[in-house]
Amino acid sequence: MKISDLLREKIEEQIATGDLPPGSTLDEAALVEAHGVSRTPVREALIQLAAEGLIEMRPRHGAVVTSIGPGRLIEMFEVMAELESMCGRLAARRMSVGEHKMLEKAHEDCEKARAAHDSDAYFYANEQFHAAIYAGSHNQFLSEQAQQLHRRLRPYRRLQLRVRDRMGSSYAEHAAIVQAITSGDPQAASAALHGHIVVQGERFGDLLASLGDLTASAA
Repeated sequence: MKISDLLREKIEEQIATGDLPPGSTLDEAALVEAHGVSRTPVREALIQLAAEGLIEMRPRHGAVVTSIGPGRLIEMFEVMAELESMCGRLAARRMSVGEHKMLEKAHEDCEKARAAHDSDAYFYANEQFHAAIYAGSHNQFLSEQAQQLHRRLRPYRRLQLRVRDRMGSSYAEHAAIVQAITSGDPQAASAALHGHIVVQGERFGDLLASLGDLTASAA
């Protein structure tokens, strides 16, 4: 993984946990000194974070962390659930046999990470799993929109996996998604993906609690 990607992920987590609260300024020189890297990867990381919508580049102020409140966050997950539901419905109709194998491989990688209790490895395998479904929709515009929002929610999706038993639940949900897509059942795939993504009720409370726990441990 590139230095800029590692730096971006570290900043993403600091933003998600509140270690870098909304309005915080990300100074290039300070980041260079704090992480012992050159300005190039720092600038690349900031550009990626700006593209994700996690920071804003403001004249005379540099990079500033944007604000995403609990209400806004749940709205974003609701839209993400609808986008992925649509991707799943189309993927069940349009995926090739070769694409099925790629989806199943990503599912197997998730199982290995789950068995090892490695939430970070599961997160990366999970990204490949969902990317396979986006591509399998064979609708480029839909795929681009899903990827864009997926990137915006990336740090929060990552934190979800640290909630107790979430990896196991996620893997079981993946199994239902794979079965629906590979058997060519659009409605089942749509419903399974919607339920997998939407964060509400107890699951949203768990996510907010995990944010609070991580913020406290970082203090």
